[in-house]
Amino acid sequence: MKMNGVSKWGGWPVLKDVGWNLFLLCAGSVVTAAGINGLLIPHRFVSGGVTGLALLLHYLVPALSVALIYAVANVPLFLAGWFFISRRFFFYSIAGTIIFSSAVAWVDLGVIPVKDQLLAAILAGLILGTGSGIILKSLGSAGGTDILSVILLQRFSIRLGTTRLAFNILVLAAAALLFSVEDALYTMIYLYVSAQIMNLVVTGLSQRKAIFIISPRWQEISRGILDEIHRGVTIIRGQGGYSQQEQKILYTVVNFRELASLKQIVRRNDPAAFVVVTDTTEVMGHRIGNQPHW
Repeated sequence: MKMNGVSKWGGWPVLKDVGWNLFLLCAGSVVTAAGINGLLIPHRFVSGGVTGLALLLHYLVPALSVALIYAVANVPLFLAGWFFISRRFFFYSIAGTIIFSSAVAWVDLGVIPVKDQLLAAILAGLILGTGSGIILKSLGSAGGTDILSVILLQRFSIRLGTTRLAFNILVLAAAALLFSVEDALYTMIYLYVSAQIMNLVVTGLSQRKAIFIISPRWQEISRGILDEIHRGVTIIRGQGGYSQQEQKILYTVVNFRELASLKQIVRRNDPAAFVVVTDTTEVMGHRIGNQPHW
């Protein structure tokens, strides 16, 4: 009876979900902390985001501590997360901020042996972009500009990396007045690479492809998509501009992993079919939608 009671307890899926999200927050924080302590600090790259803003204000007003400025600056961002995203995101972000801060303080794998500043900037972007992407694959964030990025993604479909890069460029423009322009430019390279990698980690494999197919064997191709990939197909009536003949145009949306299978279906039924594959920014809808998970 106890075993039956345990197996029917609805709390296990919740605990599993919480555990997985905390794991993502921890893993992403460890990767990011290794990049910060192993590359950013040794190469004196200027920090971006809320941390960079806190450093700038500290340099202008030394009496203000970086920790105090960082905490105060995060208050309106966390409140925005509470009201504009979700309470779940708010609590996970608090946990993420604590985990991230602890990782930066305790995770130090030593200086990564890269002497060239340009290579160090690129490698830092790869490592920190991966870590930040892993954090944002969870249901929370590490605080700071991550919260602002999620809000703008949900409200205006602005990609996560774009928001972070734009905010960081504003911080770096001010930082160039206090630091050397060369250091600021190397930091900009690292931030750009980081933004692109973060977008790839968060949305890369979930990006949807929109496909148009024109073929006289449209029925066979449509049936193959429905039966083998299990994706919906819309049949559009069209007319050839030169031939003036009526044609059927197939329109479907698949994910990145299904694209190769769809191409095989088309080649098998009509090697001469006209196919157009386009990237999508965002897709809404049952099963195929890739809306933000927060």
